[in-house]
Amino acid sequence: MKKYPLHLKIFAGMGIGALAGLAARFILGEGETLSWIVTNLAQPAGYIFLRIIFMAVVPLVVAAVALGVAEIKDVASFGRIGLRTLVLTLVFSGMAVLIGVLAVNVFRPGESMSPEAKAKLMTLMETRRAAQPAMELSSRPSGAAQAIVELIPKNPIASAVNAFDGGLLPLMVFAVFLGMAISVSGDKGQPLKNLLSSIFALMLKIISFAMKLAPYGVAGLIFSVLATVGLEAISTLGSYMLVVLGALSVQLFFFYPLALRFIARTSPLAFFRGMREVMLTAFATSSSSATLPLALKTAVEDLKLPREISYFVLTVGATANQNGTALYEGVTVLFLAQFFGVDLSVSQQVVVVLMSVMAGVGTAGVPGGSLPLVVAVLNSVGVPGEGIVIILGVDRLLDMARTVLNVVGDMTIAACVTRLESGARTA
Repeated sequence: MKKYPLHLKIFAGMGIGALAGLAARFILGEGETLSWIVTNLAQPAGYIFLRIIFMAVVPLVVAAVALGVAEIKDVASFGRIGLRTLVLTLVFSGMAVLIGVLAVNVFRPGESMSPEAKAKLMTLMETRRAAQPAMELSSRPSGAAQAIVELIPKNPIASAVNAFDGGLLPLMVFAVFLGMAISVSGDKGQPLKNLLSSIFALMLKIISFAMKLAPYGVAGLIFSVLATVGLEAISTLGSYMLVVLGALSVQLFFFYPLALRFIARTSPLAFFRGMREVMLTAFATSSSSATLPLALKTAVEDLKLPREISYFVLTVGATANQNGTALYEGVTVLFLAQFFGVDLSVSQQVVVVLMSVMAGVGTAGVPGGSLPLVVAVLNSVGVPGEGIVIILGVDRLLDMARTVLNVVGDMTIAACVTRLESGARTA
């Protein structure tokens, strides 16, 4: 098995778990024997895998978001270019998440499952008990001003302790301030930045340990889901994939061309033609970081963008501008909320949008880098993080697609900043 890539192993584990779960449901029926197998064998195998990921989430979020903001250290020294890059990054990511959230609310892919099946899954994953603290915190009545005040944590340590019970968004806000402080502190902030870089790398290593168990964990958890609810879960998953790919397509083929035409004042067709090789590389590698060298070469040689702007925007964007990832995270959280029957209010969906945009800033530009942050956002709004296993088997395909959006978004921002800078210098 060592010669096969991890995503194929995960897909195989998903297939084996699905077939075994359906077979067990058909042979044993919905009796005590099947319940014992799910509770004592299949679920523990999956939960060991998931808990290793869970324990790395909080330090990973703090390190990732802080470093993502700190990488924009040239906002002060680079002047207009840095500021425009930051603003466009937030606008593009915010638009991407809004497109995804709108698509989920319109098509509602998670609601194709019957109420009986959802009730069984709620019991299986113990969401009634686990979701209550976060739901209570998020739905507490307060004015808009008070809601903004509560985003600023009085005690970031307490927010970290309660990260899975509604404290994650304030913790992410603290990480943003920490990253800003590092970016403007020069040499004084470098030791902390080095420490956060080490924490980030070590948490990714822990997650890589967990991913070695992923094929077995996925098999156990998929077995549990399909043995409990049957084929309904599979049809619901297909609807989810179509919504994600459709939302990514809207951002790629509608929003980006509009930005290129009206902000960058360039031909979208010529732009995409020049980026063909970059887009194919992004799709094949599922990694913004691995695509970066080719993207830098293409920006300067083929698209004729200024070297100083291209290198700054694309290098920062490989970490801080993950439009596709932010969209995917927003869609996935709302889909799983629908899947498990967790009704999120408009205000809670706004929280999902904010957290997805911020998580996109701190997502590692490597295959599967978004999964730990998706788990964190899920838990923070009362959706069981264990539900991530439902989409894990198809994540590789969606990862390839959203990486294309990430890379095209970086290049689009570089083209827009180039045009804005040209206009500013002319004026």
